[in-house]
Amino acid sequence: MPLLGAFAPESGGFEALVLMLAAALVSAKLLGELCERWQQPAVLGEMIAGVLLGPSVAGLVDPTHPGLHAMAEIGVMILLFHIGLETQLRKLAKVGSAATVVALVGVAVPLGLGFGVAELLGLARLPALVIGAALTATSVGITARVLADLGRLQDPESQVVLGAAVLDDVVGLIILAVVTAIVAGGSVTALDVGRITLVAFGFIVVALLVGRLVVPPVFGRLARLAKDSSLAMIALMTAFALAILAQRAGSALIIGAFTAGLVFASTPHAERIGEGVSRVGQIGRAHV
Repeated sequence: MPLLGAFAPESGGFEALVLMLAAALVSAKLLGELCERWQQPAVLGEMIAGVLLGPSVAGLVDPTHPGLHAMAEIGVMILLFHIGLETQLRKLAKVGSAATVVALVGVAVPLGLGFGVAELLGLARLPALVIGAALTATSVGITARVLADLGRLQDPESQVVLGAAVLDDVVGLIILAVVTAIVAGGSVTALDVGRITLVAFGFIVVALLVGRLVVPPVFGRLARLAKDSSLAMIALMTAFALAILAQRAGSALIIGAFTAGLVFASTPHAERIGEGVSRVGQIGRAHV
């Protein structure tokens, strides 16, 4: 079987998935280390590897493959959980006003410019609105990886950028939900927008409040009984559960995983959990 055919999804589900994973992991690791030698973030090399292997160049990896897509989702959840573990909520709160301004500008400018330019190019108002909404999307995963690779995650400026990226994702989801309802032909009232906003931000607030009450005593008992590796896996499964709850509530998987990391960051076991999650994340991070 030719090499390109072996990687095709229709050539055999599990075999194709294993070959694509092997290609992705090896290429991402090699190019990531190469970028680090050039004093650049490893994630830059990993992104280049994805471009080279993807349909744009070599076509060796199919990003639409269900198994590969699932691995990518798991990888970004592990990454955001780990970033949350390294983020102090107090530091994030101190830069809350600056992060909010950056996030709102980061949403309003691409939305307005995208909508305006699309209308100038002759598109109807509804398609122009969809284009503007699509341009509000950001990638908190890439932002977090770059800051972590540079070792600047705890800098005040990095906290502003990270907080803005998280808020940007939440606000972007709200805008996309509203635009989706408009495109579907429904009417969107101020009450609908308020409800969507309340659900999106309310989930984070409730998860943080409940988590800070429940997690410390529960994991205090588990820490006396379980090994470090077991404690990390239990925490990671909790993060996955919170990620699913976030998605069900109308937010995003990564927002739930990051919130779980913030909850565990306030416990005395954060370092032990972080070390265990780092070992698991060595595979997952290549799929971000």
